[in-house]
Amino acid sequence: MFSRKALLILIALALVLVALVGALALTRPAASPPIERFTTQREEMVADQIHARGVNDAQVLDAAMSVPRHEFVLPETIDEAYEDHPLPIGYGQTISQPYIVAVMTELAQIKRGDRVLEIGTGSGYQAAMLARLTDEVYSVEIIPELAARAEMTLKRLGYNVVVKNDDGYNGWQEHAPYDAILVTCAPDHVPPPLIAQLKEGGRLIIPVGPTGGYQTLWRIIKRGDKVISENIMGVLFVPLTRGK
Repeated sequence: MFSRKALLILIALALVLVALVGALALTRPAASPPIERFTTQREEMVADQIHARGVNDAQVLDAAMSVPRHEFVLPETIDEAYEDHPLPIGYGQTISQPYIVAVMTELAQIKRGDRVLEIGTGSGYQAAMLARLTDEVYSVEIIPELAARAEMTLKRLGYNVVVKNDDGYNGWQEHAPYDAILVTCAPDHVPPPLIAQLKEGGRLIIPVGPTGGYQTLWRIIKRGDKVISENIMGVLFVPLTRGK
C-alpha cells in the first residue's frame, strides 16, 4: 500500500507528465489532412501542368479541378496521382498524363446535352472528366477487370457514366450517333465504325500510330460524307486491344 504522501507525489508526477505531453502536441506542426493535401496538389496540377501549357477552356479546367484523380489510381501510386506523367493501373494499361487528358477533353468541345463515347475506360478518370461536362457519357473497355473496377469507382463517386466490357474498335452502335468520341488507346488506323457513329459535325479525338512507337493525336470532324482531319501533336498511348 502507498502512503498518503507517496500517493500525492505519484499524482503530481502524472499531472506533470500529462502537461508535458500536451505542450509537445501543441508545438508539433499538424499534418495536412489527406483531402486538403490532394486539393492543393490538384490546384498545382491544373495551374502548372494544364493551364500553363495552353488549355484555356474554363469548363475543362473546372473539371480537372473537381475530379479527384487520386481516386482513380492504384494505392501504391497514390502519392504520384497529380504528377506530370501517366501511371500504371494494371493489366498493361495506364492512366494518362493529366495534361493529355485535359487537351483531349478540350479538343472534343463538349457542351451540356452532348452524347459522348469513350473508347478505353481504363481507370475511369477520363470518363469522369467527360461526365463533368455533359450528362450522357458511354465508355467501352475490353479488359473486364478494368471495366468492373472503373464502373465501381465512377458509381461510388457519383459520376453518370455507362460502362460496357467490349471491343472498342466497333464503338457502341446502340447509343449512336455521338457528338464526340474520345479514344484513349492507339489503333494503327482510324476504325471506320467510329466515323460512322459520329453525328454530322461530330468530333473524333484519337491517337493513331504503330504499337510501341510514337503516335499522332488527331481531331477528325465529320462533314457529310467527308471528314476534316487536324494533326494536333505527337503522343504515346498504349495500343488499342482487339477482341479475339
